Amino acid sequence: MVGSALSAEWRGLIKSAGQELFWRRGELLLREGETADRVLLLQQGLVKVTAVSATGFTSLLALRGPGELLGELSSLDGGLRFATATAMGEVAGVAVPAPRFTALMETHGGLALAVLRSVAVRLRESDVGRADLGALPTVARTALVLARLSRSYGTPVPDAADGVARRLTINQQELAGAVGASRESVVRVLRVLTEHRLIAVSRGQVVVSDPALLARWPGAEP
Repeated sequence: MVGSALSAEWRGLIKSAGQELFWRRGELLLREGETADRVLLLQQGLVKVTAVSATGFTSLLALRGPGELLGELSSLDGGLRFATATAMGEVAGVAVPAPRFTALMETHGGLALAVLRSVAVRLRESDVGRADLGALPTVARTALVLARLSRSYGTPVPDAADGVARRLTINQQELAGAVGASRESVVRVLRVLTEHRLIAVSRGQVVVSDPALLARWPGAEP
């Protein structure tokens, strides 16, 4: 799991203070612009975090999986939510009212430190990601984004001979938002990567044959 996931100890504490909820694919867990009234701890499934710009372009800010928190920043500062979280499949999580989550951190200093570390990991990943991707052409950006997402959130492909292939649940529009390019441009890049047998694309999924190899696509090295 990625570095922003909480340990079993802190997940257990949060779970004991909240209520378990379930979402189907496409359902919203959190909505941009809403009052931050709760924090969610993901237990199962994958969630996409998106934001809509003033021009109407939807950016994929992040993916979140089991052991990770959603909504903790807005709940701590009392501000409105700056992004929307949508289930990408069957998702299970625990909802904790914001005042109760704050009280937990006040009582358990170790939890507060763990949440701070989680936020720091995310900020570092975001800053490094923007710096790495900013000057790359679309084909290299797409390759690097797919490599990173598949390593962090992809699932092993059972019939893969070498055991390194990863299946990533993401559609073309979501990938375009993560890359910061038009869907048409990303579709063209996917064709190129498919021709080189680096990926295989099906509806709502991308299988990355070797994330490390894909990250070394010419011009994609960070």
